[in-house]
Amino acid sequence: MAVVVAAVAFGSAVCFACLSDRNSQTAIWYSLVPPMLAIVLAFLTHHVLASLGIAIVVGGLLTAVPQAPLSAVAWLEGLRTVCVYVIDTAANTTNLQILAFIPPIFVMVEIIIASGGFSGIIVWFLKRVKSGKSAQLATAAMGILCFIDDYASAIIVGSMMQPITDRFRVSREKLAFLVDATSAPISGLAVISTWIAYEVGLFADVSQELGMGKTGYSMFFDALSFRFYCLIMIAFIFVQIIAGREFGPMKAAEDSAKANAKTADTDASSSKAVGDSVSLAELKLSGRAINALLPLGGLILFHITGLWIDGNGPAKLGQAGMLFSWVYWREVISSAQHSHIILFCAALFGVTLALLCGRLSGSLRTSALPGCFYRGIKRAATPSVILILAWSLKNCCDSLGTGEFLITVLAGRVSPCWFPPILFVVACLTSFATGTSWGTMAILIPTAIPIAFALDGRVYGLTTIISLGAVLDGAIFGDHCSPISDTTIMSATASSCNLMQHVRTQLPYSLLVAGLALVCGYVPSAAGLAARWSLSLAIFVLLCFFVAVKAATGTGGETAG
Repeated sequence: MAVVVAAVAFGSAVCFACLSDRNSQTAIWYSLVPPMLAIVLAFLTHHVLASLGIAIVVGGLLTAVPQAPLSAVAWLEGLRTVCVYVIDTAANTTNLQILAFIPPIFVMVEIIIASGGFSGIIVWFLKRVKSGKSAQLATAAMGILCFIDDYASAIIVGSMMQPITDRFRVSREKLAFLVDATSAPISGLAVISTWIAYEVGLFADVSQELGMGKTGYSMFFDALSFRFYCLIMIAFIFVQIIAGREFGPMKAAEDSAKANAKTADTDASSSKAVGDSVSLAELKLSGRAINALLPLGGLILFHITGLWIDGNGPAKLGQAGMLFSWVYWREVISSAQHSHIILFCAALFGVTLALLCGRLSGSLRTSALPGCFYRGIKRAATPSVILILAWSLKNCCDSLGTGEFLITVLAGRVSPCWFPPILFVVACLTSFATGTSWGTMAILIPTAIPIAFALDGRVYGLTTIISLGAVLDGAIFGDHCSPISDTTIMSATASSCNLMQHVRTQLPYSLLVAGLALVCGYVPSAAGLAARWSLSLAIFVLLCFFVAVKAATGTGGETAG
Protein backbone atom coordinates (compact mmCIF):
# COMPACT_ATOMS: atom_id res chain seq x y z
CA MET A 1 0.00 0.00 0.00
CA ALA A 2 2.80 2.42 0.89
CA VAL A 3 4.44 1.78 -2.48
CA VAL A 4 1.17 2.45 -4.31
CA VAL A 5 0.50 5.66 -2.39
CA ALA A 6 4.06 6.87 -2.96
CA ALA A 7 3.87 6.03 -6.66
CA VAL A 8 0.56 7.87 -7.02
CA ALA A 9 1.92 10.90 -5.15
CA PHE A 10 5.09 10.97 -7.24
CA GLY A 11 3.22 10.47 -10.50
CA SER A 12 0.64 13.14 -9.64
CA ALA A 13 3.36 15.65 -8.79
CA VAL A 14 5.20 14.96 -12.05
CA CYS A 15 1.98 15.17 -14.10
CA PHE A 16 1.02 18.43 -12.39
CA ALA A 17 4.46 19.83 -13.11
CA CYS A 18 4.34 18.70 -16.73
CA LEU A 19 0.88 20.19 -17.32
CA SER A 20 1.81 23.43 -15.57
CA ASP A 21 4.89 23.72 -17.76
CA ARG A 22 3.14 23.28 -21.12
CA ASN A 23 2.78 27.00 -21.84
CA SER A 24 5.94 28.18 -20.13
CA GLN A 25 9.19 29.13 -21.79
CA THR A 26 11.26 29.25 -18.61
CA ALA A 27 9.90 26.75 -16.07
CA ILE A 28 11.19 23.20 -16.29
CA TRP A 29 8.64 20.61 -15.21
CA TYR A 30 11.19 17.94 -14.37
CA SER A 31 12.91 20.27 -11.86
CA LEU A 32 10.41 18.82 -9.37
CA VAL A 33 11.61 15.23 -9.94
CA PRO A 34 14.83 15.11 -7.79
CA PRO A 35 13.36 16.47 -4.52
CA MET A 36 10.16 14.47 -4.94
CA LEU A 37 12.19 11.34 -5.67
CA ALA A 38 14.35 11.87 -2.57
CA ILE A 39 11.32 12.27 -0.32
CA VAL A 40 9.35 9.36 -1.80
CA LEU A 41 12.34 7.00 -1.67
CA ALA A 42 13.14 8.07 1.90
CA PHE A 43 9.61 7.25 3.01
CA LEU A 44 9.58 3.93 1.16
CA THR A 45 13.05 2.63 2.01
CA HIS A 46 13.85 4.45 5.29
CA HIS A 47 17.40 4.77 3.91
CA VAL A 48 18.03 8.50 3.72
CA LEU A 49 21.61 8.30 2.42
CA ALA A 50 20.66 6.05 -0.50
CA SER A 51 17.55 8.13 -1.27
CA LEU A 52 19.51 11.37 -1.35
CA GLY A 53 22.28 9.79 -3.43
CA ILE A 54 19.84 8.49 -6.05
CA ALA A 55 18.02 11.84 -6.20
CA ILE A 56 21.31 13.72 -6.72
CA VAL A 57 22.36 11.35 -9.52
CA VAL A 58 18.97 11.76 -11.22
CA GLY A 59 19.18 15.53 -10.77
CA GLY A 60 22.66 15.65 -12.27
CA LEU A 61 21.54 13.62 -15.28
CA LEU A 62 18.50 15.88 -15.77
CA THR A 63 20.78 18.90 -16.16
CA ALA A 64 22.26 17.48 -19.38
CA VAL A 65 20.48 14.37 -20.69
CA PRO A 66 17.05 15.89 -21.66
CA GLN A 67 18.76 18.14 -24.22
CA ALA A 68 20.45 15.15 -25.94
CA PRO A 69 19.09 11.86 -24.56
CA LEU A 70 20.92 9.71 -27.12
CA SER A 71 24.30 11.35 -26.63
CA ALA A 72 26.88 9.55 -24.53
CA VAL A 73 28.58 12.89 -23.95
CA ALA A 74 25.39 14.25 -22.35
CA TRP A 75 25.20 11.28 -19.99
CA LEU A 76 28.84 11.71 -19.01
CA GLU A 77 28.27 15.42 -18.50
CA GLY A 78 25.32 14.61 -16.24
CA LEU A 79 27.46 12.28 -14.13
CA ARG A 80 30.20 14.92 -13.98
CA THR A 81 27.60 17.40 -12.73
CA VAL A 82 26.71 14.99 -9.91
CA CYS A 83 30.34 15.02 -8.76
CA VAL A 84 30.41 18.81 -9.06
CA TYR A 85 27.35 19.14 -6.80
CA VAL A 86 28.93 17.04 -4.05
CA ILE A 87 32.43 18.50 -4.34
CA ASP A 88 31.18 22.10 -4.42
CA THR A 89 28.99 21.42 -1.40
CA ALA A 90 31.81 19.81 0.58
CA ALA A 91 34.17 22.66 -0.33
CA ASN A 92 31.71 25.46 0.43
CA THR A 93 33.11 27.63 3.23
CA THR A 94 29.77 28.22 4.95
CA ASN A 95 28.91 24.52 4.83
CA LEU A 96 32.31 23.62 6.28
CA GLN A 97 31.78 26.11 9.12
CA ILE A 98 28.45 24.48 9.96
CA LEU A 99 29.91 20.97 9.72
CA ALA A 100 32.88 22.00 11.88
CA PHE A 101 30.48 22.92 14.68
CA ILE A 102 28.87 19.47 14.91
CA PRO A 103 31.77 17.20 16.09
CA PRO A 104 32.95 19.41 19.01
CA ILE A 105 29.37 19.79 20.24
CA PHE A 106 28.92 16.00 20.34
CA VAL A 107 32.36 15.55 21.92
CA MET A 108 31.44 18.10 24.58
CA VAL A 109 28.21 16.22 25.25
CA GLU A 110 30.11 12.92 25.64
CA ILE A 111 32.64 14.50 28.02
CA ILE A 112 29.84 16.00 30.10
CA ILE A 113 28.18 12.59 30.28
CA ALA A 114 31.42 10.84 31.25
CA SER A 115 32.10 13.39 34.01
CA GLY A 116 28.60 13.01 35.47
CA GLY A 117 27.40 16.46 34.43
CA PHE A 118 24.16 15.41 32.82
CA SER A 119 23.64 12.93 35.63
CA GLY A 120 23.69 15.81 38.10
CA ILE A 121 21.12 17.75 36.10
CA ILE A 122 19.01 14.62 35.72
CA VAL A 123 19.05 14.11 39.50
CA TRP A 124 17.87 17.71 39.92
CA PHE A 125 15.17 17.24 37.30
CA LEU A 126 14.06 13.90 38.71
CA LYS A 127 13.31 15.55 42.03
CA ARG A 128 10.92 17.90 40.24
CA VAL A 129 9.86 15.99 37.14
CA LYS A 130 7.30 13.47 38.31
CA SER A 131 5.75 12.26 35.08
CA GLY A 132 6.13 12.05 31.35
CA LYS A 133 4.01 15.18 31.06
CA SER A 134 6.32 17.28 33.22
CA ALA A 135 9.36 15.83 31.40
CA GLN A 136 7.88 16.98 28.10
CA LEU A 137 7.06 20.42 29.50
CA ALA A 138 10.66 20.74 30.72
CA THR A 139 11.94 19.74 27.27
CA ALA A 140 9.72 22.31 25.53
CA ALA A 141 10.75 25.03 27.99
CA MET A 142 14.45 24.29 27.43
CA GLY A 143 13.94 24.40 23.67
CA ILE A 144 12.39 27.85 23.95
CA LEU A 145 15.18 29.08 26.21
CA CYS A 146 17.80 27.99 23.63
CA PHE A 147 16.47 30.56 21.15
CA ILE A 148 19.81 31.90 19.90
CA ASP A 149 20.46 29.17 17.30
CA ASP A 150 18.44 26.24 15.96
CA TYR A 151 21.44 23.93 15.52
CA ALA A 152 22.67 24.46 19.08
CA SER A 153 19.13 24.08 20.44
CA ALA A 154 18.52 20.76 18.67
CA ILE A 155 21.78 19.15 19.79
CA ILE A 156 21.92 20.46 23.36
CA VAL A 157 18.25 19.94 24.29
CA GLY A 158 18.03 16.52 22.62
CA SER A 159 21.18 15.20 24.27
CA MET A 160 20.41 16.62 27.71
CA MET A 161 16.74 15.63 27.96
CA GLN A 162 16.98 12.15 26.45
CA PRO A 163 17.82 10.29 29.70
CA ILE A 164 15.03 12.11 31.54
CA THR A 165 12.36 11.39 28.93
CA ASP A 166 13.62 7.80 28.69
CA ARG A 167 13.14 7.33 32.41
CA PHE A 168 9.49 8.41 32.19
CA ARG A 169 8.99 6.33 29.04
CA VAL A 170 8.41 9.24 26.72
CA SER A 171 9.21 7.88 23.27
CA ARG A 172 12.30 9.00 21.40
CA GLU A 173 9.95 10.07 18.62
CA LYS A 174 8.12 12.47 20.93
CA LEU A 175 11.40 13.83 22.27
CA ALA A 176 12.66 14.42 18.72
CA PHE A 177 9.42 16.25 17.87
CA LEU A 178 9.68 18.54 20.88
CA VAL A 179 13.33 19.26 20.09
CA ASP A 180 12.59 19.91 16.42
CA ALA A 181 9.47 22.01 17.08
CA THR A 182 11.38 24.35 19.39
CA SER A 183 14.48 24.80 17.23
CA ALA A 184 13.80 26.46 13.87
CA PRO A 185 10.31 27.78 14.79
CA ILE A 186 11.71 29.53 17.86
CA SER A 187 14.93 30.78 16.25
CA GLY A 188 12.95 32.05 13.27
CA LEU A 189 10.73 34.13 15.57
CA ALA A 190 13.39 35.35 17.98
CA VAL A 191 14.37 38.99 17.61
CA ILE A 192 17.82 37.99 18.89
CA SER A 193 19.10 34.95 17.01
CA THR A 194 21.41 33.89 14.23
CA TRP A 195 18.41 33.94 11.85
CA ILE A 196 17.38 37.57 12.05
CA ALA A 197 20.37 38.96 10.15
CA TYR A 198 19.57 36.71 7.19
CA GLU A 199 15.84 37.46 7.23
CA VAL A 200 16.33 41.21 7.64
CA GLY A 201 18.96 41.26 4.90
CA LEU A 202 16.59 39.65 2.39
CA PHE A 203 13.82 42.09 3.35
CA ALA A 204 16.14 45.09 3.00
CA ASP A 205 17.24 43.98 -0.47
CA VAL A 206 13.71 43.58 -1.80
CA SER A 207 12.64 46.86 -0.18
CA GLN A 208 15.44 48.72 -1.91
CA GLU A 209 14.77 47.00 -5.23
CA LEU A 210 11.06 47.89 -5.18
CA GLY A 211 11.43 51.31 -3.60
CA MET A 212 9.24 50.47 -0.58
CA GLY A 213 11.07 52.91 1.68
CA LYS A 214 11.03 50.40 4.57
CA THR A 215 13.93 49.03 6.58
CA GLY A 216 14.49 45.29 6.86
CA TYR A 217 13.80 45.46 10.60
CA SER A 218 10.50 47.27 10.24
CA MET A 219 9.38 44.69 7.67
CA PHE A 220 10.40 41.86 10.02
CA PHE A 221 8.33 43.31 12.86
CA ASP A 222 5.39 44.07 10.56
CA ALA A 223 5.36 40.40 9.52
CA LEU A 224 5.78 39.09 13.07
CA SER A 225 2.03 39.20 13.77
CA PHE A 226 1.43 37.00 10.73
CA ARG A 227 3.87 34.22 11.67
CA PHE A 228 0.95 31.88 12.26
CA TYR A 229 2.73 28.54 11.79
CA CYS A 230 5.43 29.29 14.37
CA LEU A 231 3.02 30.88 16.86
CA ILE A 232 0.44 28.10 16.57
CA MET A 233 3.19 25.46 16.85
CA ILE A 234 4.25 26.90 20.21
CA ALA A 235 0.63 26.85 21.39
CA PHE A 236 0.18 23.32 20.00
CA ILE A 237 3.16 21.97 21.94
CA PHE A 238 1.88 23.11 25.33
CA VAL A 239 -1.80 22.39 24.67
CA GLN A 240 -0.97 18.89 23.48
CA ILE A 241 1.29 18.12 26.44
CA ILE A 242 -1.21 19.46 28.98
CA ALA A 243 -4.09 17.66 27.27
CA GLY A 244 -2.02 14.47 27.32
CA ARG A 245 -3.47 13.18 24.06
CA GLU A 246 -1.54 11.81 21.11
CA PHE A 247 -2.81 10.87 17.66
CA GLY A 248 -1.52 9.29 14.49
CA PRO A 249 1.81 7.44 14.38
CA MET A 250 2.99 9.36 17.44
CA LYS A 251 0.32 7.66 19.54
CA ALA A 252 1.62 4.26 18.47
CA ALA A 253 5.17 5.30 19.38
CA GLU A 254 4.06 6.60 22.78
CA ASP A 255 1.98 3.51 23.47
CA SER A 256 4.97 1.33 22.64
CA ALA A 257 7.23 3.32 24.98
CA LYS A 258 4.64 3.17 27.76
CA ALA A 259 4.10 -0.55 27.32
CA ASN A 260 7.78 -1.28 27.90
CA ALA A 261 7.64 -1.92 31.62
CA LYS A 262 11.22 -3.17 31.94
CA THR A 263 13.11 -0.35 33.61
CA ALA A 264 16.41 -2.09 33.14
CA ASP A 265 15.88 -2.27 29.37
CA THR A 266 14.96 1.40 29.28
CA ASP A 267 18.05 2.36 31.30
CA ALA A 268 20.29 0.19 29.11
CA SER A 269 18.85 1.78 25.97
CA SER A 270 19.56 5.24 27.35
CA SER A 271 23.07 4.16 28.32
CA LYS A 272 23.82 2.92 24.83
CA ALA A 273 22.48 6.11 23.27
CA VAL A 274 24.30 8.67 25.39
CA GLY A 275 27.42 6.86 26.39
CA ASP A 276 27.10 6.03 30.11
CA SER A 277 24.58 4.34 32.40
CA VAL A 278 21.88 6.52 33.90
CA SER A 279 20.28 4.28 36.52
CA LEU A 280 18.87 6.32 39.39
CA ALA A 281 21.20 4.80 41.98
CA GLU A 282 24.26 5.71 39.97
CA LEU A 283 22.87 9.15 39.22
CA LYS A 284 22.68 9.94 42.94
CA LEU A 285 26.29 8.94 43.37
CA SER A 286 27.80 10.55 40.30
CA GLY A 287 25.70 13.65 39.77
CA ARG A 288 27.83 16.78 39.35
CA ALA A 289 25.56 19.32 37.71
CA ILE A 290 28.30 21.96 37.57
CA ASN A 291 30.18 19.75 35.08
CA ALA A 292 27.29 20.32 32.65
CA LEU A 293 26.04 23.78 33.60
CA LEU A 294 29.43 25.49 33.33
CA PRO A 295 30.32 24.16 29.84
CA LEU A 296 26.81 24.75 28.47
CA GLY A 297 26.58 28.17 30.08
CA GLY A 298 30.06 28.99 28.81
CA LEU A 299 29.12 27.94 25.30
CA ILE A 300 26.03 30.19 25.29
CA LEU A 301 27.90 33.10 26.90
CA PHE A 302 30.79 32.75 24.44
CA HIS A 303 28.32 32.63 21.56
CA ILE A 304 26.47 35.76 22.66
CA THR A 305 29.71 37.61 23.45
CA GLY A 306 31.16 36.64 20.07
CA LEU A 307 28.06 37.90 18.26
CA TRP A 308 28.23 41.10 20.33
CA ILE A 309 31.84 41.76 19.36
CA ASP A 310 31.37 40.69 15.73
CA GLY A 311 28.28 42.89 15.49
CA ASN A 312 30.27 45.91 16.72
CA GLY A 313 28.29 45.96 19.96
CA PRO A 314 30.78 48.02 22.01
CA ALA A 315 30.65 50.87 19.48
CA LYS A 316 26.84 50.84 19.48
CA LEU A 317 26.63 51.41 23.26
CA GLY A 318 25.46 54.99 23.31
CA GLN A 319 23.81 55.44 26.67
CA ALA A 320 23.32 53.85 30.07
CA GLY A 321 20.88 50.98 30.12
CA MET A 322 21.15 50.40 26.38
CA LEU A 323 22.84 47.06 27.03
CA PHE A 324 19.46 45.74 28.21
CA SER A 325 17.54 47.06 25.21
CA TRP A 326 16.03 44.56 22.76
CA VAL A 327 16.48 47.05 19.94
CA TYR A 328 20.19 47.31 20.74
CA TRP A 329 20.70 43.53 20.67
CA ARG A 330 18.70 43.14 17.46
CA GLU A 331 20.94 45.65 15.74
CA VAL A 332 24.11 44.08 17.11
CA ILE A 333 23.28 40.49 16.13
CA SER A 334 22.00 41.56 12.73
CA SER A 335 25.41 43.12 12.07
CA ALA A 336 27.36 39.95 12.93
CA GLN A 337 29.01 38.56 9.79
CA HIS A 338 30.64 35.38 11.13
CA SER A 339 27.94 33.63 13.17
CA HIS A 340 28.94 30.11 12.06
CA ILE A 341 32.60 30.66 12.96
CA ILE A 342 31.56 32.07 16.33
CA LEU A 343 29.39 29.01 16.93
CA PHE A 344 32.33 26.73 16.11
CA CYS A 345 34.62 28.64 18.49
CA ALA A 346 31.92 28.54 21.16
CA ALA A 347 31.74 24.75 20.75
CA LEU A 348 35.53 24.46 21.19
CA PHE A 349 35.28 26.67 24.26
CA GLY A 350 32.56 24.39 25.61
CA VAL A 351 34.77 21.32 25.03
CA THR A 352 37.62 23.03 26.91
CA LEU A 353 35.38 23.91 29.85
CA ALA A 354 33.97 20.38 29.93
CA LEU A 355 37.49 18.94 30.08
CA LEU A 356 38.56 21.34 32.84
CA CYS A 357 35.45 20.75 34.94
CA GLY A 358 35.71 17.00 34.61
CA ARG A 359 39.41 16.90 35.49
CA LEU A 360 39.26 19.44 38.33
CA SER A 361 36.29 17.70 39.92
CA GLY A 362 38.08 14.36 39.67
CA SER A 363 35.10 12.72 37.99
CA LEU A 364 36.66 12.39 34.53
CA ARG A 365 39.32 9.74 34.08
CA THR A 366 42.07 10.34 31.55
CA SER A 367 41.48 6.87 30.15
CA ALA A 368 37.88 7.86 29.33
CA LEU A 369 38.87 10.74 27.04
CA PRO A 370 39.67 8.72 23.88
CA GLY A 371 36.29 7.04 24.15
CA CYS A 372 34.54 10.42 24.51
CA PHE A 373 36.21 11.79 21.41
CA TYR A 374 35.53 8.60 19.45
CA ARG A 375 31.83 8.48 20.39
CA GLY A 376 31.36 12.20 19.74
CA ILE A 377 32.97 12.08 16.30
CA LYS A 378 31.12 8.86 15.47
CA ARG A 379 27.77 10.44 16.36
CA ALA A 380 28.64 13.47 14.24
CA ALA A 381 29.59 11.43 11.16
CA THR A 382 26.12 10.36 10.04
CA PRO A 383 24.41 13.77 10.24
CA SER A 384 27.45 15.35 8.57
CA VAL A 385 27.24 13.01 5.57
CA ILE A 386 23.47 13.46 5.34
CA LEU A 387 23.89 17.23 5.49
CA ILE A 388 26.42 17.18 2.64
CA LEU A 389 24.04 15.14 0.50
CA ALA A 390 21.06 17.33 1.46
CA TRP A 391 22.98 20.47 0.52
CA SER A 392 24.07 18.80 -2.72
CA LEU A 393 20.42 18.13 -3.53
CA LYS A 394 19.67 21.78 -2.79
CA ASN A 395 22.37 22.77 -5.32
CA CYS A 396 20.75 20.41 -7.78
CA CYS A 397 17.35 22.05 -7.22
CA ASP A 398 18.93 25.47 -7.66
CA SER A 399 20.44 24.43 -10.99
CA LEU A 400 17.18 22.98 -12.27
CA GLY A 401 15.13 25.91 -10.92
CA THR A 402 12.74 23.98 -8.65
CA GLY A 403 11.78 27.05 -6.62
CA GLU A 404 11.44 29.25 -9.68
CA PHE A 405 9.20 26.62 -11.27
CA LEU A 406 6.79 26.65 -8.33
CA ILE A 407 6.61 30.45 -8.44
CA THR A 408 6.14 30.52 -12.22
CA VAL A 409 3.16 28.19 -11.92
CA LEU A 410 1.37 30.72 -9.68
CA ALA A 411 2.49 34.07 -11.07
CA GLY A 412 -0.40 36.16 -12.40
CA ARG A 413 -3.04 33.51 -11.68
CA VAL A 414 -4.38 34.53 -8.26
CA SER A 415 -6.18 37.48 -6.66
CA PRO A 416 -4.64 39.63 -3.86
CA CYS A 417 -6.74 38.04 -1.10
CA TRP A 418 -5.68 34.54 -2.13
CA PHE A 419 -2.04 35.24 -2.86
CA PRO A 420 -0.66 35.10 0.74
CA PRO A 421 -2.38 31.76 1.57
CA ILE A 422 -1.20 30.22 -1.71
CA LEU A 423 2.28 31.64 -1.17
CA PHE A 424 2.34 29.95 2.25
CA VAL A 425 1.50 26.62 0.60
CA VAL A 426 4.15 27.15 -2.09
CA ALA A 427 6.75 28.01 0.56
CA CYS A 428 5.79 24.86 2.49
CA LEU A 429 6.12 22.70 -0.61
CA THR A 430 9.38 24.33 -1.67
CA SER A 431 11.02 24.01 1.76
CA PHE A 432 9.77 20.45 2.22
CA ALA A 433 11.01 19.45 -1.23
CA THR A 434 14.40 21.14 -0.91
CA GLY A 435 14.90 20.71 2.85
CA THR A 436 16.15 24.26 3.34
CA SER A 437 14.39 27.18 4.99
CA TRP A 438 17.08 29.73 4.14
CA GLY A 439 17.16 28.55 0.53
CA THR A 440 13.38 28.85 0.31
CA MET A 441 13.53 32.37 1.71
CA ALA A 442 16.26 33.26 -0.76
CA ILE A 443 14.14 31.95 -3.65
CA LEU A 444 10.71 33.27 -2.71
CA ILE A 445 11.36 36.67 -1.14
CA PRO A 446 13.01 38.19 -4.24
CA THR A 447 10.54 36.49 -6.61
CA ALA A 448 7.18 36.39 -4.77
CA ILE A 449 7.24 39.63 -2.78
CA PRO A 450 7.41 41.75 -5.97
CA ILE A 451 4.22 39.97 -7.09
CA ALA A 452 2.54 40.75 -3.74
CA PHE A 453 3.74 44.35 -4.00
CA ALA A 454 2.21 44.63 -7.49
CA LEU A 455 -1.07 43.12 -6.25
CA ASP A 456 -1.08 45.80 -3.53
CA GLY A 457 -1.04 48.48 -6.21
CA ARG A 458 2.71 49.04 -5.76
CA VAL A 459 2.28 50.25 -2.19
CA TYR A 460 3.48 48.59 1.00
CA GLY A 461 0.11 47.18 2.01
CA LEU A 462 -1.56 44.27 3.75
CA THR A 463 -0.97 41.71 1.00
CA THR A 464 2.76 42.45 1.00
CA ILE A 465 3.07 42.28 4.80
CA ILE A 466 1.15 39.00 5.10
CA SER A 467 3.17 37.56 2.22
CA LEU A 468 6.39 38.31 4.10
CA GLY A 469 5.14 36.27 7.07
CA ALA A 470 3.83 33.53 4.77
CA VAL A 471 7.23 33.03 3.14
CA LEU A 472 9.09 32.88 6.45
CA ASP A 473 6.55 30.51 8.02
CA GLY A 474 6.26 28.24 4.99
CA ALA A 475 10.05 28.03 4.83
CA ILE A 476 10.20 26.99 8.49
CA PHE A 477 7.55 24.29 7.94
CA GLY A 478 9.90 22.43 5.60
CA ASP A 479 12.90 23.09 7.82
CA HIS A 480 10.90 21.57 10.66
CA CYS A 481 9.64 18.36 9.08
CA SER A 482 11.35 17.56 5.77
CA PRO A 483 13.46 14.36 5.94
CA ILE A 484 16.27 16.18 4.12
CA SER A 485 16.28 19.24 6.40
CA ASP A 486 19.38 19.85 8.50
CA THR A 487 17.50 20.60 11.74
CA THR A 488 15.29 17.54 11.25
CA ILE A 489 18.41 15.42 10.88
CA MET A 490 20.11 16.99 13.91
CA SER A 491 17.00 16.69 16.09
CA ALA A 492 16.65 12.99 15.29
CA THR A 493 20.36 12.34 15.83
CA ALA A 494 20.58 14.24 19.12
CA SER A 495 17.49 12.39 20.40
CA SER A 496 18.84 9.00 19.24
CA CYS A 497 15.72 8.53 17.11
CA ASN A 498 15.54 6.95 13.68
CA LEU A 499 15.29 9.81 11.18
CA MET A 500 12.42 8.48 9.10
CA GLN A 501 10.52 7.40 12.20
CA HIS A 502 10.94 10.94 13.51
CA VAL A 503 9.61 12.39 10.25
CA ARG A 504 6.71 9.92 10.06
CA THR A 505 5.53 10.57 13.62
CA GLN A 506 5.83 14.35 13.65
CA LEU A 507 4.43 15.00 10.17
CA PRO A 508 0.72 14.72 11.19
CA TYR A 509 1.34 17.21 14.01
CA SER A 510 3.12 19.63 11.68
CA LEU A 511 0.45 19.26 9.00
CA LEU A 512 -2.28 19.99 11.55
CA VAL A 513 -0.52 23.17 12.64
CA ALA A 514 0.14 24.17 9.02
CA GLY A 515 -3.53 23.55 8.20
CA LEU A 516 -4.64 25.76 11.09
CA ALA A 517 -2.16 28.44 10.02
CA LEU A 518 -3.60 28.34 6.50
CA VAL A 519 -7.34 28.07 7.19
CA CYS A 520 -7.60 30.06 10.44
CA GLY A 521 -4.63 32.37 9.92
CA TYR A 522 -3.64 33.35 6.40
CA VAL A 523 -7.03 33.05 4.68
CA PRO A 524 -9.02 35.23 7.12
CA SER A 525 -6.14 37.68 7.62
CA ALA A 526 -5.74 38.17 3.88
CA ALA A 527 -9.48 38.86 3.78
CA GLY A 528 -9.04 41.63 6.36
CA LEU A 529 -9.41 39.98 9.78
CA ALA A 530 -6.93 41.33 12.35
CA ALA A 531 -3.97 39.03 13.01
CA ARG A 532 -4.73 38.69 16.72
CA TRP A 533 -8.25 37.45 15.96
CA SER A 534 -6.97 35.01 13.35
CA LEU A 535 -4.49 33.63 15.90
CA SER A 536 -7.21 33.45 18.56
CA LEU A 537 -9.45 31.57 16.12
CA ALA A 538 -6.66 29.07 15.38
CA ILE A 539 -6.01 28.43 19.09
CA PHE A 540 -9.75 28.03 19.74
CA VAL A 541 -10.00 25.43 16.96
CA LEU A 542 -6.90 23.73 18.37
CA LEU A 543 -8.50 23.47 21.80
CA CYS A 544 -11.69 22.08 20.27
CA PHE A 545 -9.63 19.53 18.36
CA PHE A 546 -8.04 18.16 21.52
CA VAL A 547 -11.39 18.09 23.29
CA ALA A 548 -12.65 15.95 20.41
CA VAL A 549 -9.54 13.73 20.56
CA LYS A 550 -10.01 13.28 24.29
CA ALA A 551 -13.66 12.33 23.81
CA ALA A 552 -12.74 9.89 21.04
CA THR A 553 -9.80 8.19 22.79
CA GLY A 554 -10.93 8.26 26.41
CA THR A 555 -8.09 7.28 28.74
CA GLY A 556 -6.32 5.33 26.04
CA GLY A 557 -4.76 8.34 24.40
CA GLU A 558 -2.89 9.72 27.39
CA THR A 559 0.74 10.59 27.15
CA ALA A 560 3.18 8.11 28.62
CA GLY A 561 4.05 8.73 32.23
